[in-house]
Amino acid sequence: MLSIKELQVQYITNETGKKTAVILPIEEFQDLIEDLEDLAVLIERRNEPTIPFEEVVAKLKKNGLLPD
Repeated sequence: MLSIKELQVQYITNETGKKTAVILPIEEFQDLIEDLEDLAVLIERRNEPTIPFEEVVAKLKKNGLLPD
């Protein structure tokens, strides 16, 4: 996730100097959109049951997706 300090932001201001819009590189914009989409999925799934890490690892090993 990008922090605000890492963004290459340019501001557009009105005649009084108030910031009214932001310009940023398209790659950074796309990264922000991806982060927002990930957060939306987390929120949608927050009440789903969880599986312990050890159980996931054991299942992946059993199915040959992780080495023993």
